[in-house]
Amino acid sequence: MKKLIVALAAVAAFSAHADETLTVAATPVPHAEILEFVKPALAKEGVDLKVKVFTDYVQPNVQVAEKRLDANFFQHQPYLDEFNKAKGTNLVSVTGVHLEPLGAYSSKFKKIEELPSGANVVIPNDATNGGRALLLLAKAGVITLKDPTNILSTVKDIAQNPKDLKIRELEAATIPRVLTQVDLALINTNYALEAKLDPSKDALVIEGSDSPYVNILVSRADNKDSDAMKKLAAALHSPEVKKFITEKYKGAVLPAF
Repeated sequence: MKKLIVALAAVAAFSAHADETLTVAATPVPHAEILEFVKPALAKEGVDLKVKVFTDYVQPNVQVAEKRLDANFFQHQPYLDEFNKAKGTNLVSVTGVHLEPLGAYSSKFKKIEELPSGANVVIPNDATNGGRALLLLAKAGVITLKDPTNILSTVKDIAQNPKDLKIRELEAATIPRVLTQVDLALINTNYALEAKLDPSKDALVIEGSDSPYVNILVSRADNKDSDAMKKLAAALHSPEVKKFITEKYKGAVLPAF
């Protein structure tokens, strides 16, 4: 009996030791919520997933690059490419998970056509989401761009601005806070959801499912193919996650797998 107890204790100790810890940075909604949803399934696979919540788009990449975190989940490939280029990092995509359509919101107008001459418009100040916002405004017909295919367009690339829109750039996370102070705000869906906006109902215009901005799980090249990372990627592509995203976000977030 003693031998059996010792053996069971040894097995338990080995199992505890075999658990892998994976620390992943994420913005609160929907990324952290999705990661929290897959935690139990990963625990059964021997992966202890720890989710560290951030409210900005810079530190999650910095801390993964510095090996203070294992991975992050908050961004799309164009943003990652621009970050790597600007910061000299070499972060890599593990897998695509979902799409968060960027939308244009207003607390003053019901249709984008109602925007008056000289209207105040705010867009994200990072290169990729700023360009993305301008592309959406161009698609809505309120401006035209020199190159309507350039995802890194800036305000300097506006060819025509018939309503003389006053376009300002702000940090993406702060834009929902000024929604009532401006005429139109271009808001990333994660921040829109945090601000209790319903993208499918409240957005005057919104990106379609053909958007290239799929949100990705990101790591370093040296841990991309680790067993724990592969298990997390598989869990994020499970039928259960697809159902969770579809039912919880009701079209505001779309599965990309």
